[in-house]
Amino acid sequence: MRILSKTGLKEFWGKHSKAKLPLEDWWKTVFEANWTNHAELKATYPSADIYKDCYVFNIAGNNYRLIAKVNFKWRMVYIRSIMTHKEYDEGRWEDDC
Repeated sequence: MRILSKTGLKEFWGKHSKAKLPLEDWWKTVFEANWTNHAELKATYPSADIYKDCYVFNIAGNNYRLIAKVNFKWRMVYIRSIMTHKEYDEGRWEDDC
């Protein structure tokens, strides 16, 4: 899958150093994936949830949340935000989906 963009991840792990390795692992797994549908994504990430047209990925044992839009037809993943679990619970990300 093509992923847009890594800049936000780098900025996030610059502030939250414990997120770096889990986010790099997520990036590598998604980059190597060739998902064509929801079921294939869920086979890779069973804990991924859907909210409207976004996927919510648990990162680092659910310490962080990554919100992304996935276009299976174009094999694209659009990272919308990455946040701590506390920030996620505040719900400010929901309008972006």
